[in-house]
Amino acid sequence: MIVAGSSIRSKKTASKLAKLNQGEPFVESIQWIGAGIFAIAVLHTFSTKFFEHLAHTRPQHAGVWHLLGEVEVVFGFWAIILVAVMLATLGFKPATEYLDSRNFTEPMFVFAIMVIAASRPILELTRGTVLRLANALPLPGVVAYFFLALSVIPLLGSFITEPAAMTLAALMLRDGLYTKNPSNRLKYAALGVLFVNISIGGTLTPFAAPPVLMVAAKWGWDLPFMMTHFGWRAALAVFVNASVVTLLFYRELATIRMNDHSEAGPNPMTAKHEPIPFVIYGFHILLLAGVVVFAHHPSAFMGLFLLFMGVATAYPQYQDRLILREGLLVAFFLAGLVVLGGQQQWWLESLLRSMSPDTVFWAATALTAITDNAALTYLGSLVEGLSPEFKYALVAGAVTGGGLTVIANAPNPAGFAILKGYFDEEAISAAGLFAAAALPTLVAALAFKYL
Repeated sequence: MIVAGSSIRSKKTASKLAKLNQGEPFVESIQWIGAGIFAIAVLHTFSTKFFEHLAHTRPQHAGVWHLLGEVEVVFGFWAIILVAVMLATLGFKPATEYLDSRNFTEPMFVFAIMVIAASRPILELTRGTVLRLANALPLPGVVAYFFLALSVIPLLGSFITEPAAMTLAALMLRDGLYTKNPSNRLKYAALGVLFVNISIGGTLTPFAAPPVLMVAAKWGWDLPFMMTHFGWRAALAVFVNASVVTLLFYRELATIRMNDHSEAGPNPMTAKHEPIPFVIYGFHILLLAGVVVFAHHPSAFMGLFLLFMGVATAYPQYQDRLILREGLLVAFFLAGLVVLGGQQQWWLESLLRSMSPDTVFWAATALTAITDNAALTYLGSLVEGLSPEFKYALVAGAVTGGGLTVIANAPNPAGFAILKGYFDEEAISAAGLFAAAALPTLVAALAFKYL
């Protein structure tokens, strides 16, 4: 009797887990609860500036308001709430098995690539190259530097991955622009173009952009396919967006003094550093390349990351402060999105099935603003029998809308974490970001849809 009872309970547990993972309507309404919690989390991300304001106006509970105002904490916080609800309604085993069924490779990868890409040797190499290019252009102030940071670096993301490109571009903009107290309009405009260009700039290859990565192997999208269908359109849109924002703010950018080349580094305000040997540069490049190559194998890239930490600890004179806190917060954000996103398949998949290729492009652009674009394309890859036109429209729409909100594209929280301290009350307005990204998003939409 005991064995039979245990067998029945195991079957029930397996049935519950299967329903949770397959997106079927669950009799205990856990998926409706999951959708509701997801909606609350999305609303919370749009309200973080309000909580930061409360932290400044009501100091007696500033700690709580600051916690609720950290956009990187939002999805992790509500994912914990979802798991607590699962524990209460389903029991311990189904809840933990659901967590075990989630794939947390992307949050781990983003954490590792962020920290290594933001190390002083990698940043000095990239920033030094951009400075040399900028100095070669006969433009005043930081005009050339600004344009290159918003154009060349996002396209470089097709080869070093989007999270690495976002980290490098955000740090370069921080040191070359945001620390110089520019106007609020310029800060938001730069952020909007950065987010959009990073989202579309990684589509020249099939391995760098998370929404492409989710479908490339299953749909047979190789490098020639990406270059001919996405790459040239993305490159054109990136340069148009960077050119427009540079021209719009040309006068202000021309008045901002460019740092001397000798000041290149993560923080130009600090004292000059000890020169970095070529072997240290080479080691960091190899580590960065290794993490990119093993992006789908966490045991491998985390091993490389731990090796990086060992070398960084052994040679601290060649490093600035590692962005471990920022990287962990971004990873927590993405992990929460993975947990909550697993409960959205049941309505997202049915919604996609009801659309034509023309409709799905605009729908994917809009849906990306409220759900991670990689999750959106992944769910699309589960639908069998899609036409080539539908597949292209789904992915193109997903990457087009990747700059509208902080949750729209996996690398966005990395840029958000690096730059938010330079906005009013150390918070970025969701409405301000959306408005700033609207025109660059339209440019990307026109390129992918009509060219």
